[in-house]
Amino acid sequence: MSTPEHEARAALMRAADAGDTVMGRLVSRYGAPQTAEFVRTRTLPPALTPQDGSEKRPADLGRRLSTWHARLAAADPAADMAAGHKAGARLIIPGDPEWPTQLDQLGSARPIGLWLHGTADLRFSCLRSVAVVGARAATAYGVHVAAQFGVGLSESGWTVVSGGAFGIDGAVHRGALAADSPTVVVLACGADICYPSEHHSLFAAARDQGVIVSECPPGVHPTRARFLIRNRLIAALSRGTAVVEAALRSGALNTATHAMSLGRHLAAVPGPITSTQSAGCHKLLREQKAVCVTSPEELIDLVGVIGDDLAPTLRAPALPRDALSASTRRVLDAVPARGGAGPASIAVSAGVDLNTALSSLGALAAAGYIERAANGWRTRKTASPVYPKARDTLVLNTAPQPAPDNDPPRPKPTGAERPSSHESSPPVGPATSFTDVAAQPETRAEVRGAPDVLSEACAEVRGASDVLSDARADVRVRRESRADAPSAPSPRVDARAVPRPRYAPDPRNRATPTPDPEGCADPPDSKGRAVDLPALETSAESAPGSEDC
Repeated sequence: MSTPEHEARAALMRAADAGDTVMGRLVSRYGAPQTAEFVRTRTLPPALTPQDGSEKRPADLGRRLSTWHARLAAADPAADMAAGHKAGARLIIPGDPEWPTQLDQLGSARPIGLWLHGTADLRFSCLRSVAVVGARAATAYGVHVAAQFGVGLSESGWTVVSGGAFGIDGAVHRGALAADSPTVVVLACGADICYPSEHHSLFAAARDQGVIVSECPPGVHPTRARFLIRNRLIAALSRGTAVVEAALRSGALNTATHAMSLGRHLAAVPGPITSTQSAGCHKLLREQKAVCVTSPEELIDLVGVIGDDLAPTLRAPALPRDALSASTRRVLDAVPARGGAGPASIAVSAGVDLNTALSSLGALAAAGYIERAANGWRTRKTASPVYPKARDTLVLNTAPQPAPDNDPPRPKPTGAERPSSHESSPPVGPATSFTDVAAQPETRAEVRGAPDVLSEACAEVRGASDVLSDARADVRVRRESRADAPSAPSPRVDARAVPRPRYAPDPRNRATPTPDPEGCADPPDSKGRAVDLPALETSAESAPGSEDC
């Protein structure tokens, strides 16, 4: 739609720089057509300030007027409107149905008009919008977090607003597009200029699903000053701004300053303390200018409606043993992991009475927390959820096997006798609820049978004591019979009758004696020479094998 107001504002957008507050004051007070006539005739009204005197007359007003006059003379608003219409772009001004009313909060810095290129409605898209900005030289951590925020915000029905630059901006736009949600790209150049050029495909997808916004006329290329001026639109279009990564000198901090001046919510994502790309975020958090957010849900909780967009409360993971009573937990802590311990020692370690320990042991065994061992109770081995071991390395459902011996097998218990707990019910894994397990009939039976198990254990101990007493008595009888028997005199052995060992020759000697096949030659001396030894006197009592060879 082309009206005199649209053409006049299109001409003034060519004449004045983006964000010119003096031009904004003239347009807001006298309207776009009258301001354009002032510039053409080079005559301005004498008073440019409100009556309260809060704003002063600019000192360089004459120079600005000359610049505006030269640019306005070369402007062709009708050609701009036609070129934009041909490219698929449109010009919106204050008062149009698509104009975002939150931009009026900028005051004299409000843009004269906006060029849009895309399918999405800008005003409707910005009703629930969040700006996500950050460093261009982003780290892998920052790109990952930005993409996660883009997907999370889009899936929750929020529009992502950013600048379309490298790093954080591009990552958050791609995340929003991946969730099939509109995204708003605010450029520092004309809507028909692709900057950076590597984002040609990204901008094409943004035009198909979202909208590209620019306050510069078509064909205008970006400059350093236009990037900083553009940041005020990013902060004003959204309810809040989140800074993912920013150095101490970063354009993202400039956007954060605009958000604070407009009274919008400001959030920052913490990063590694050793990363210079997160130093700006940490500064905002340390100075309490921004709120720390770590997920899209927390950001929505910050900028959303109170009571409707609350983030879920983080809770610690619940463990099955959390449902155990205090006394049962003490008994479970007193059960050893290796070896075993009896009910009495477990009761002493846990600081409870024997009946409480017995009832707790029966319930814990039925729930799968403990198992019977050869010498008492021990905790059951379970696979770690972090590092699960192989199935064959865990003994979960096998009862302890007694050591093999030569004793005859014990007779099986009769019907009147009650088997032990590990024989009556197979071991099971840890239950999800201790109350449910305790309410089962098997659990109550285990608890009632605990005194019988203790009686059997005491009987086994008494039997072992009787066996030990019998063994000690047998040892005493053998010692007494050995002491009463007469001792026989020890035979006297002549030391000379003991054959001497035959020494092997020293391998270090030069002269090696000839080996004696019969083994009867005299042993050599230390130098390898034969030595005559005296003959051994033998007696009739000499042992065989001591004769002379």
